[in-house]
This record gives sequence, C-alpha cells and structure tokens, in this order.
Amino acid sequence: MRKPDVKGFFDEATNTISYVVWDKATKQAAIVDSLLDFDQASGRTKTDSADVMIAFVKEAGLTVDWIIDTHVHADHLTAAPYIKSQLGGRTGIGEHIATVQKVFGEIFNEGQEFHTDGSQFDHLFKDGETYKIGNIDARAIHTPGHTPACMSHLIGDALFVGDTIFMPDFGTARCDFPGGDAGTLYDSIQKLFALPGDTRVFLCHDYKAPGRDEYVWETTIAEEKAHNKHVHTGISKEEFVKMRIERDATLAMPKLILPSVQINMRAGEMPPAEENGKRYMKIPINAL
Repeated sequence: MRKPDVKGFFDEATNTISYVVWDKATKQAAIVDSLLDFDQASGRTKTDSADVMIAFVKEAGLTVDWIIDTHVHADHLTAAPYIKSQLGGRTGIGEHIATVQKVFGEIFNEGQEFHTDGSQFDHLFKDGETYKIGNIDARAIHTPGHTPACMSHLIGDALFVGDTIFMPDFGTARCDFPGGDAGTLYDSIQKLFALPGDTRVFLCHDYKAPGRDEYVWETTIAEEKAHNKHVHTGISKEEFVKMRIERDATLAMPKLILPSVQINMRAGEMPPAEENGKRYMKIPINAL
C-alpha cells in the first residue's frame, strides 16, 4: 500500500484540522475538510486559513484533484468554493448529503429553490467507491452516526475520519444532531476497526484532552482499538449507546452550528442575495 504525504493545518479557534494529502511521485493532491474563517459577531468571513493551504500547495508544486468534505460540518465553514477558484479540483461529499439537506432545508425553511439532491457538489461519493490520488488508491467508506452523511476516506494507508472518532484520550463524536444515532456510530467505528492496525488515522478535530499539553491529530487504528476511552475493544454496543446518550445530553450546541450548516449544506456557497444585494443567514428559534 502506497503511503501518501500528509500535511495538517490546525485552526485553534474551531479546533479543526484541515489536510493536504498527496502522491509524492505524481504531485497529485486532495484537500480534506478545508476551513473558511468566520467571525460570528460581525458576520464577516476571511480566507486567511485557506490561503495558508493554498500557498503550501503552490510552493510544493502540487495539483489538486479533489476538495473533499467528510460531512456537513457543524463547527466551521468549508472553504471548498474558494479553494476551487484558486486551485481547481472537484468538490466532493458523501451521497447521503441529500438526507442532511432535506432535514436542515426544512429547519431553515429554504423553500423549493434549495435543491436537496446534493447537486451543489461536483461529486457524491458512494460507500465503497474507489478513486485515486495520483497513483495512490483511495476508497470512500460510509461512516454515519454523527450525521447520516459522514464519509471516511482511506487514501493509501491514511484514513481521514472526519468527526467519527477523536484521539483515544478524548473518545468519539456526539450523535444528537438531527439524523445522528449512537448505535449507528458504533457500527461505523467497527468498520474502521476492521482496517489494518498500522493504518494512520487523521482526525478533523482535537480538543486537547485533560492532562495533555499539546494538540495532536494523528493516531492509528491499533491505538484507537486498544485505548479509545469510549469505544476500545471490549466495549459493547449497548454500553457505548448508553454512554453516548447520557454524555450528549450534557453538551451545548456548537457555537457555529447555525451558520456552518447553512453554508456547508450548500457546498460552501453563501445563501442567495436578497433584493438589497446582501446575503443573510437565518437563526431558527427553538428549532435545535
């Protein structure tokens, strides 16, 4: 199995890690879970984080084939359209994005002009679909539970899991968003645990678990199976579901969930301008 090169870019404001992953031989690359800077108080966006990634891609002489989001993020805005405008490539997400669009399209009362078929993205990955980054084989793996549309991507020996699991000392993703399900997440994690133990695992978030001084976002399947505090080998599905339901009941909504979902379900495009030429985000009252 060929090993891609991987470079992570950490955003402390949202605890998000975005990635450039590439085939050293061909210099073909993918960008995974990009980030658009957003200040909620002012409603302003910036491209500083995306520009750092873009500069790296250009300096390394890479060609971007794919701009992938592992799911509709609830904690940051994707920079996929901006990166595509600067570097080219195709945007992609899991085919079950349609389910998320239907649920949140109703919550935000988007109307018939908002398409709920995933057509805002260039490509919808199916479970088990194979593709390539240069000469490196890649595969999409449907891993729902956190959301219905979560998709992990195995690129060579590197697995990009989105929010499915975190570092072993922090555990697993919440399952209380619309369409989430703890039992489904457990089953998805078992699919990942069936991969070789030395598979490198790259996380979309790290929150620096208590007792740890540094942010970390790379581990292995073997480490997760042995030490993940929520779902290590020996934890039953029933135990996991009970823990997850009880824990999720204590969690507040992510600070950026309302702007993030509105934008990310549109593949990163802003809502249509109104008659005054300005674009607006909605805040549904008592909906979540």
